[in-house]
Amino acid sequence: MSDNWVVQNLENALDTWNGKLAEIWTLLTTTPQEFKGGGIWNVIVTINGTVQAIGLALLVLFFVVGMVKTCGSFTDVKKPEHALKLFIRFALAKGAITYGMELMLALFNIVQGVISSIMTAAGFTSSAQATLPEEMVTTIESCGFWESIPLWAVTLIGSLFITVLSFILIMTVYGRFFKMYMYTALAPIPLSTFAGEPSQNVGKSFIKSYCAVLLEGAVIVLACIIFSLFASSPPAIDVDVAAVTQVWMYIGELIFNMLVLVGAVKMSDRIIREMMGL
Repeated sequence: MSDNWVVQNLENALDTWNGKLAEIWTLLTTTPQEFKGGGIWNVIVTINGTVQAIGLALLVLFFVVGMVKTCGSFTDVKKPEHALKLFIRFALAKGAITYGMELMLALFNIVQGVISSIMTAAGFTSSAQATLPEEMVTTIESCGFWESIPLWAVTLIGSLFITVLSFILIMTVYGRFFKMYMYTALAPIPLSTFAGEPSQNVGKSFIKSYCAVLLEGAVIVLACIIFSLFASSPPAIDVDVAAVTQVWMYIGELIFNMLVLVGAVKMSDRIIREMMGL
């Protein structure tokens, strides 16, 4: 690493960005059971088991309400076709609550397969590293004290932006994990609505929303791949302009690309929900 303060400051900011981007790639291929050593998952499983009792109670309630609203009289319930339909609906809703955890993990594994396929097809197993061009480093190191003063100001502003963007990016990906855990913990309650025909839309919306959260990972992967392609082809450096102009132009374009990536990741939820009609 260079002993020049300006270069060190920029390299430290880029190291922070590259570290967070690498962590995102790791998180996108991590299962909920493995995240943070599995401690959070164990608590979520316990909560899910506790909420199942509430879900089963609501199952009976939604079943009775649905039966009253869909059957004109008790005579309709005695009809074999109505009785069979009600029995199948009750059994499926009971199975969804009892095996809801397995269902949600199956959906997660399907989406993880999609994410892995995207990575394989793009030929990316890790994110590209954002680095300072050697010619820029040489130009900065050749500057005298007075020439370095505007460079310090530009570097401080650029480094601050890069650091803040890197933390916004990683917090968004962590937020996806939090949403998955919340959906899993409380799943028995919305799944119990499948017991009644009038209330089944709640359960359908829950499944769609959970799938949307999972598919956010695919959008994030695509955004990171596009950014990696930008990073692998850094902007050309005009060595004939002043050092501060070189740094300003390079940092400006780099931050613009980072803003596009952060914006795409932040909008991943909205993109998926629009695609799914939610």
